[in-house]
Amino acid sequence: MSSKETCRNELRAAVRHLGDRCLYSAAKWAAELLVSVDPDAPPSSAASSVASRATPSSSGAGASSRSLHLHRQQYHRDGSSFRRRFRSGGAAADVTSTPLGGVSYVSTPIPDDDGGFEGGGDSYLLAKSYFDCREYRRAAHVLRGQAGRKAVFLRCYALYMAGEKRKEEEMIELEGPMGKCNAVNSELVSLERELSTLRRSGAIDSFGLYLYGLILRDRGSESLAISVLVDSVNSYPWNWSAWSELLSLCTTSDILNNLNLKNHWMKDFFLASAYQELKMHDEALKRYEILMGVFRLSDYIQAQIATVQYSMRELDEAEVIFEELLRTDPYRVDSMDIYSNVLYAKESLSALSFLAHRVFLTDKYRPESCCIIANYYSLKGLHEKSVLYFRRALKLNRKYLSAWTLMGHEYVEMKNTPAAIDAYRRAVDINPRDYRAWYGLGQTYEMMGMPFYALYYFKKSSCLQPNDARLWIAMAQCYESAPLQMLEEAIKCYMRAANSNDREGIALHQLAKLHSILGHSEQAAFYYKKDLERMEAEDRKGPNMIEALLFLADHYKSVGRFDEAEVYCTRLLDYTGPEKETAKTILRGLKIAHSGFPPMEIDHFSA
Repeated sequence: MSSKETCRNELRAAVRHLGDRCLYSAAKWAAELLVSVDPDAPPSSAASSVASRATPSSSGAGASSRSLHLHRQQYHRDGSSFRRRFRSGGAAADVTSTPLGGVSYVSTPIPDDDGGFEGGGDSYLLAKSYFDCREYRRAAHVLRGQAGRKAVFLRCYALYMAGEKRKEEEMIELEGPMGKCNAVNSELVSLERELSTLRRSGAIDSFGLYLYGLILRDRGSESLAISVLVDSVNSYPWNWSAWSELLSLCTTSDILNNLNLKNHWMKDFFLASAYQELKMHDEALKRYEILMGVFRLSDYIQAQIATVQYSMRELDEAEVIFEELLRTDPYRVDSMDIYSNVLYAKESLSALSFLAHRVFLTDKYRPESCCIIANYYSLKGLHEKSVLYFRRALKLNRKYLSAWTLMGHEYVEMKNTPAAIDAYRRAVDINPRDYRAWYGLGQTYEMMGMPFYALYYFKKSSCLQPNDARLWIAMAQCYESAPLQMLEEAIKCYMRAANSNDREGIALHQLAKLHSILGHSEQAAFYYKKDLERMEAEDRKGPNMIEALLFLADHYKSVGRFDEAEVYCTRLLDYTGPEKETAKTILRGLKIAHSGFPPMEIDHFSA
């Protein structure tokens, strides 16, 4: 039997077992990843030659317009050049175990249908119909007394969803002025008691364990929830919903490393997503690139690689990948909100306008579509319209994290600080690891003149994203502010920013300036010189360069290094402002110092 037939048989067995629509989507997701895993026909040497020239470089930003043009022409003949980079020329891998780099993977277990289902098949199908119609309590009532594992799971899951539905209704009815509500799922206690009993007796399957893990998470028993969810994914690895819930509980790398997971290929998808959530971008990118080598036609993996590139601030590379993704799937809406963030950061108004128009015509009632349109209006400076579309996105999905955070940014632009704080706090409640929301809270409190509050939130954001220079610069500026004037602490923050790839070059200039204020002339000269070298390499000119030249000329004159001082003074003569006269004065002093005669004081002759 071929690897493709083996894969199809596994999928058919999984679909037979997963009759419920909510669980079928998980198997469908895994199935989509396995579509077209057969090896591509080896291209001819001529086609390979053209493809190698047409494929953009990995840096993205350095690709010439001619190579991009060739790349677009070749795409229509050979497919995505990004995907071609990950194609292997060897024989097809065994899809059941997806061997990568000689690693041995376990096969996917397919649970058998339990015998108790045969007697209550009609009841199960009726309950499933009620469940699909969102009549959860009717579905649970139909399955009362059923002992089969599938029936027990559907009944318990229906009760859980009924409790969640009632909780959402109470949140709308009883919501406080700051969006807080103490509504809870009233079914959790009884469901936890029943499922814990089933687990102890061994009469529970992987999907029952998944539901039990959800309930334990909602009840606050996170360590036990992790253990239960690990058992669930180990017994049936294709349930991506269980992996996603396990991912939300892995808040640190220590928790992730201590998970006792079987070596199934779905574990690689989980680890890549976990690394991405924990801001371990290099590790996430390596995992996704390995997976792309096997699932060569997966749009999901390609979108995740582009998202990681965006998180690493590699905007050009991310844009190239998203463009190829849209050419492959022009009506795609998933992950396109990340693409809109890329275009927003690059201020590509025309491309963002085209994307907003496309998603509006495709599906305007998706939260991602509303977010893309909101980004377009924000880039145009129409912040009121932007807030309107962010609110539409949140009506469609109250837990849409990006919409809360970005809407907070819009309120900051509109100087509406109370609304901005509320939006950021909603984002933090949804995901406490969202550094952008913590950073937004810090900015808002800094605008309100409350530096101690701002410092607290800046510290939270920098702990979550320690390699982002912007966060350290914001914290340093807060230390520099008038109420605090903690210059030594500001210097430490600027040093962290300088070591975290500060692309704007703010940290080096501020380090030089603060050392100069504190009287540390040697340290100030060191950083002014480094800042000057950076500006020369980037061909930048401006007041910062003039300030660096003036300080270095004066410093080297004061320490007796006249030749170096003269070099910096000579460079200042090219300017036309008052700095030119200052340079002339320093040069006259240098000539007098070179001549060996002491300077004559005017007061001596007037005495």
